[in-house]
Amino acid sequence: MPDKLSDEDVQAGLAKLEYWVLEDGKLRQEYKFANFVHAFGFMASAAIESEKMNHHPEWCNVYNKVVVQLVTHSAGGITDLDFQLAQKMNELADASRR
Repeated sequence: MPDKLSDEDVQAGLAKLEYWVLEDGKLRQEYKFANFVHAFGFMASAAIESEKMNHHPEWCNVYNKVVVQLVTHSAGGITDLDFQLAQKMNELADASRR
């Protein structure tokens, strides 16, 4: 099980991660895409990567918007695993927008 990061480590991680914020003890990001197909394609790609990592997001989708929250429940907070998945999601979102 990954270790929960300190508040300082979470803030340092956020400083390196575009567009993510800390909200209610979770990393949060709202992605917007051209349409539902692009949003759903992003979610499908992210689901595959999440499964490989055995780390799954809390998320919802409405039309072209996907809201993601990340936290490691088993650690009781944010871990390096959350930051790794967040970075991967940013990369997938960029690819989905092309």
